[in-house]
Amino acid sequence: MAPASVSPVRIGVIGGGMMGREVASVFGRWFALDKYPVPAALTAVCDLQPALLDWFRQVPGVTCLTSSHRELLARDDVDVVYLAVPHHLHEEIAFDVLRAGKDLLAEKPFGIDLAAARRIRDEAARLGRFVRVSSEFPFLPGALRAFEMARSGNLGRILEARCSFLHSSDLDPTKPANWKRQARFCGEAGVMNDLGLHVAHMPLRLGWKPLSVHAFLQRGYGERPDGRGGMTACDTWDNASLHCPAEIGGQSALLTLEMKRLAPTETNTWSFELLGTERGVRYSTKEPKTLWIYRRDKEQWWEKTDLGFSTQYKTITAGILEPGFSDTLMQMWAAYIAERAGLLGDKFGCATPDEAIAHHQWWAAALASNRERKVVAL
Repeated sequence: MAPASVSPVRIGVIGGGMMGREVASVFGRWFALDKYPVPAALTAVCDLQPALLDWFRQVPGVTCLTSSHRELLARDDVDVVYLAVPHHLHEEIAFDVLRAGKDLLAEKPFGIDLAAARRIRDEAARLGRFVRVSSEFPFLPGALRAFEMARSGNLGRILEARCSFLHSSDLDPTKPANWKRQARFCGEAGVMNDLGLHVAHMPLRLGWKPLSVHAFLQRGYGERPDGRGGMTACDTWDNASLHCPAEIGGQSALLTLEMKRLAPTETNTWSFELLGTERGVRYSTKEPKTLWIYRRDKEQWWEKTDLGFSTQYKTITAGILEPGFSDTLMQMWAAYIAERAGLLGDKFGCATPDEAIAHHQWWAAALASNRERKVVAL
């Protein structure tokens, strides 16, 4: 049961597409969190497409369906807004959210570029609003275990870290283009804007500091079907590989960051690997219930551990079962709402505006590195 002093949190969603529907699913089963201290519910949804709004009519508790985000923001029964719109709209609508007196969970990348991210961060600070940025994968049990090992100091001298998020759907040239394939909507950083915060979240939280960036960026198909019988240009970067000398544990190490839409054999794979002289850890969503731990003694070993439902916020789900994406999204929202209420404690939290700004700095350096064919200092 929630403490009497904790009021229910009422959520509004701006952007009722794939992630908006997933958020509705989270709050439709909020009761699955076991003894979680803050009740929460979805109350309002905004989208420009009537068909998307119609889907939310089946969601209990939603009392407002509107095509005007300003109408949603004027409501007294909305405390927090989840913003899931194309990147070029982040700044304008985020400002409206903050100035309406609402707190914000923003989708990545938190503005179309570094300058936009800074302006959103500064406006939130000026108005005293609580703002975080969406990044789900570090809330998986295996990712959290890897995070704890990374910050334990028990791995010896850190030699290298690899972080990646890989898709393969853009290998199909007949896949219609959407806004993420056009720089005026997605941003010059392309795939780094689209997938990058997922890759950068744990390194940023661990305090790793890239000293420079050497980037290789790659485009796939220059045009795709436009969904109306014609073709349209696609000008975003589809693959990005960044090699970054970094300071990790007070020593120099290599941090490799990969974000790809053209990754053969991959569907939706997030991975984290950290290797030290004594021990190491590896986790990938390709094996979602498996944690690999490296150790060195007279010989070298990779040891495999099966993980169950060991999420940081307990649920009614039995520990022998395995979590999926929807469970991870619920864990992220639980962390957001707990931190907003001052109840996060030492648990892993959502990405901060400062972390989002830092990852934009990395992508700006990567763009310069690729353009000038040189290493760019940070």
